[in-house]
Amino acid sequence: MTASRKILYFATEDWAFCLHRLALARAARESGHDVVVVTRVRDRAAEITAAGLRLVPLELSRGGMRPWQELVTLFRLMRIYRRERPDLAHHVAIKPVLYGSLVAALTGVPAVVNALTGMGFLFTSQRRFVKMLRPLVEFALRVLLNRRGSRVIFQNADDLATLTAKKIVDPANARLIRGSGVDTEAFSPSPEPAGAPVVVLPARLLWDKGVDEFVNAARMLKSRGVQARFALVGDRDAQNPAVVPEASLEAWRAEGTVELWGWRNDMAEVYRECHIVCLPSYREGFPKVLLEAAACGRPLVSTDVEGCREAVAQDRSGFLVPVRDAPALAEALARLIEDAGLRATFGAAARAIVVGELALPVVIAHTLAVYREVLPA
Repeated sequence: MTASRKILYFATEDWAFCLHRLALARAARESGHDVVVVTRVRDRAAEITAAGLRLVPLELSRGGMRPWQELVTLFRLMRIYRRERPDLAHHVAIKPVLYGSLVAALTGVPAVVNALTGMGFLFTSQRRFVKMLRPLVEFALRVLLNRRGSRVIFQNADDLATLTAKKIVDPANARLIRGSGVDTEAFSPSPEPAGAPVVVLPARLLWDKGVDEFVNAARMLKSRGVQARFALVGDRDAQNPAVVPEASLEAWRAEGTVELWGWRNDMAEVYRECHIVCLPSYREGFPKVLLEAAACGRPLVSTDVEGCREAVAQDRSGFLVPVRDAPALAEALARLIEDAGLRATFGAAARAIVVGELALPVVIAHTLAVYREVLPA
């Protein structure tokens, strides 16, 4: 990318953009490009503009299915694309990919990069309505993702293989870039804290993050007399259909099996305060929390599912257990809780993997290379 171009990023939430794409957008701006960010704005506007990026707010409902509301959103998005006339649009997550790709086609955006960061609730839920909707979404993706001048970035090999096998994405347009990168200086190793081992699950409080299995595993271990603390670190996501009800959280708080630390914006400190990081999710793109924890030298326990299995090296940086299996999760956690030496060995290996393969500069370089593939000369 030698000539200056306008790059437009479209993401669902300002916090998600800052967490996963802000460093990339800053790198694009530092390369001499005009960068515009379109997202729903809540409390991260100052962080985005301080990076030298231009912010265009767009109210977007991630879980909304009201036809009139969605149509209004599409018209607003089309006005933005017509006004901004980007040379390249980078869409992040399923709804921006669908809406952004449609609008980009209608407004003549010459280059499009779609980042499928995980197949999400739409592809994991067994609810009847969602299962009926899934073929329609797959058809729309098949039509929209294979335009000339477009590329699709996958975060894990399983999702890439699935969508290319189903002929939703042309293999020639698919690119694998594992994760969104980790700042290995901000997330660095530290000694374990004193006291009983602390196990944290850092994620939005959604059932499909494996929250129920985590709580049940904690119950099992405490009933066996295992000395450890278990904490949920994150907020409820009220727009997500899989959100854990407040009543469940209140019951767990009263029971005392798990601690509720709430949302934290100092995740490096969270990892310094714990001994083990656990994410028993049902499906992920490439979970950044596991990579950040690994960069901090913490051993990992997760599930043997898409995304998670690429973030955890089995028996090297942590353990992978079957999905929705609380007893297996409890056994894996017990091995690490009771063996400080194993925690140290796994933690060191986890850090080495991230530094060598998944650090922020590596991921940014790969992504900018994809931009160069599609931007017109």
